[in-house]
Amino acid sequence: MNKKVPMTKEGHEKILKELEHLIKVERPKNIKDIEEARAHGDLSENAEYHAAKERQGHLDAKKRELEFKLAHAQIIDVSRLSNEKVVFGTTVTLADTETGDAKTYTLVGQEEADIKKNKISVQSPVGKALIGHKVGDVVTIKTPTKTVEYEIQEIAIAAE
Repeated sequence: MNKKVPMTKEGHEKILKELEHLIKVERPKNIKDIEEARAHGDLSENAEYHAAKERQGHLDAKKRELEFKLAHAQIIDVSRLSNEKVVFGTTVTLADTETGDAKTYTLVGQEEADIKKNKISVQSPVGKALIGHKVGDVVTIKTPTKTVEYEIQEIAIAAE
């Protein structure tokens, strides 16, 4: 699998910090936990030891996952984007054609998606439907619960 993982500079830095925390804080703490549990004697019935070893496996898997994402990162420089159409990294303001309710989303990679911060993945149903459209376009978005039509009001370049 040699797939690029698109992300913003901010998303890349977040993954770097998470990896650094895992290596410098979580792993040493886990190693200490294993040593302490080992000191309790019989490992065959030592729940603390088995829990710490299981945690070590989870930490190692997470470390490999983060390293893979960083190795395959395709950092998108949003400052070089155009606001002519919706693409990765743009911020889009939509108006529901039925109710007039406005929503604003920034399109990001899956790693950065956070609906609480109005950041949606370009792979989400909404993200996929918006890609390539321009201001004034009406886009039909099918979600698991309903189908909604939105008019694209504005396309802006997200500030980093």
